[in-house]
Amino acid sequence: MGSGKTTVAKKLASAFKYKFVDLDEEITKDAKKTIAEIFDKHGEESFRERERKALHSTVKLDRVVIATGGGAPCFYDNMDWMNKEGITVYLDAPAGLLYHRLVSEKYKRPLLKKLTEIELMEYIHEHLAQREPYYNKALVKIRAASLNVNLLKEKIKKAAVKSEKKKSA
Repeated sequence: MGSGKTTVAKKLASAFKYKFVDLDEEITKDAKKTIAEIFDKHGEESFRERERKALHSTVKLDRVVIATGGGAPCFYDNMDWMNKEGITVYLDAPAGLLYHRLVSEKYKRPLLKKLTEIELMEYIHEHLAQREPYYNKALVKIRAASLNVNLLKEKIKKAAVKSEKKKSA
């Protein structure tokens, strides 16, 4: 959350001349509710089930860059599934950068809206510690603070070649 996934995914889609899909937008379209409403009315578990369903529905898409929510790789077998079906990217962002990006918009985010600034920093540290084992499974890792889309594009191309070699072996 706050690493720049959506922004970077849009730029990558443009660079590759692919379509862009925001998984959270697909969930809200299908549910006819905002993410916050899903969390508030049905809870996180219901959201994660919808998220998994939406993620798996992307398998039929071709030439697409998908931005997932920050929790998506950490539930069910989502990260392993994404690695099998495509090229995953981890935008590695330090806690301070995430805090700086999230503090002013925390009221827009269901998991953050009730946190004080100190609780927000604690939340970021806790979630990075919990989620990094999943994020580190990504096929491509790049620092979010100094991200260069062209460099990322080249890393993705190399990862795609490696992935194809593994599949054909």
